[in-house]
Amino acid sequence: MTITYDPKHPKYLDEADVREELTRVYDLCHGCRLCFKFCTSFPTLFSYVDQHEDQDAGRLTPAQQDQVADECFQCKLCYVNCPYIPELHEWALDFPRLMLRHDAMRRATGQVKMRKRITDSVMGHTDSIGSVSTKLSGLANRAIGAKPGGVVRTAIAKTAGVSSVRLLPPYSKVRFSTWFKKRVKPTLAKKQGQVAVFPTCLVEYQQPAIGQDLVKVYERNGVECSLVEGAGCCGAPYLHGGDVDTFTKVAAKQVAALADSVRAGNKIVVPQPTCGYVLKKDYVDYVGGPDAELVAANTFDSSEYLMDLHKAEGTELDTTFTGEIAESISYHIPCHLKAQNIGLRSRDLMKMTGAKIKLIDQCSGIDGMWGFKAGNEEYSLPVAKKLADKVTSAESAVVAGDCHLANTAINEQTGTAAKHPLQVVARAYGIPEEPTHS
Repeated sequence: MTITYDPKHPKYLDEADVREELTRVYDLCHGCRLCFKFCTSFPTLFSYVDQHEDQDAGRLTPAQQDQVADECFQCKLCYVNCPYIPELHEWALDFPRLMLRHDAMRRATGQVKMRKRITDSVMGHTDSIGSVSTKLSGLANRAIGAKPGGVVRTAIAKTAGVSSVRLLPPYSKVRFSTWFKKRVKPTLAKKQGQVAVFPTCLVEYQQPAIGQDLVKVYERNGVECSLVEGAGCCGAPYLHGGDVDTFTKVAAKQVAALADSVRAGNKIVVPQPTCGYVLKKDYVDYVGGPDAELVAANTFDSSEYLMDLHKAEGTELDTTFTGEIAESISYHIPCHLKAQNIGLRSRDLMKMTGAKIKLIDQCSGIDGMWGFKAGNEEYSLPVAKKLADKVTSAESAVVAGDCHLANTAINEQTGTAAKHPLQVVARAYGIPEEPTHS
């Protein structure tokens, strides 16, 4: 049994070794039970172990071990709350990274069905799909916006593995990078910073309005913005699908582009928490080396960077808000932002406008793209409904959240379109929305 989360370790993909490590960790989790409420992986695990009089996790079959892993959607909340993580305890327990190791092992040993491999591959090609779908946005949006469970969506589910019943984010006609390059760049009265925006696939192809408002808010506060040249998808869909080889290749390419941007004097700003987590954490694990460390040290969540700027000596944010200020805002805290351990920077930023903030601390059940995969609805939809109940009960004038996929789930379950915190701040400044292209 090897306690390792290093994908380069010679035992990382060894099935016997992985299964012994699963037994060790499952036994510890069964004895603790702190994480029973975060996802169904833990109740399922506990029920399997409790079937045996001696409550020995070593009695689980490989299929039962796999089922526990299949129900994990990498929200990271168990890691955030675990008292036995490597940094704190000799048991060195990191459940999410062990699940990634398990998935990689199963894929490497040929235990992943071809259907799942195809789905993971399709979902991994976000740049290719996004590029085509923005050019054919009308056709693409009619297809993904077709009646849930209907003929078109069922056909998509069977061919691409995308759920036929989940609401999917539509594609924009104009990509964020296209808008950015064509816009009239303002002259900054007082330069306070210099960043390169890593827009993420969601902002680049589906929600450029988030990136537009980010850039305008940054420039209003004297921050010069550029794009990360040569950057594309962060590779998260491959990693979460267990395809370590493809993820590492994608990640190495991104690390090179991002490191060049940092060396050019930029901080990297990411408006989506899953991608920010990948740049800060996963690139260090899977690519490693000085460039990955450099990227991690210079990557910031979009609200994180602004609040750091406001608190730093010699710089501050513009706090003159003459635009639309919501009386109350329900702010959804994304799991992958909590896992970055940077505090509630978006809450603090929106609070500066004068709005009253109500926190919604509930996972969306999307986490990357897991919640959009056909076959996961049994586990993902109940989680999304819990989030919807909390949003509805809060009865706020505006709903906000950093993760556009989680915001899509909120829209799906409540009919309310949630905004990114930078969009809330932009409206509070009186910055008008750009015309919508879809």
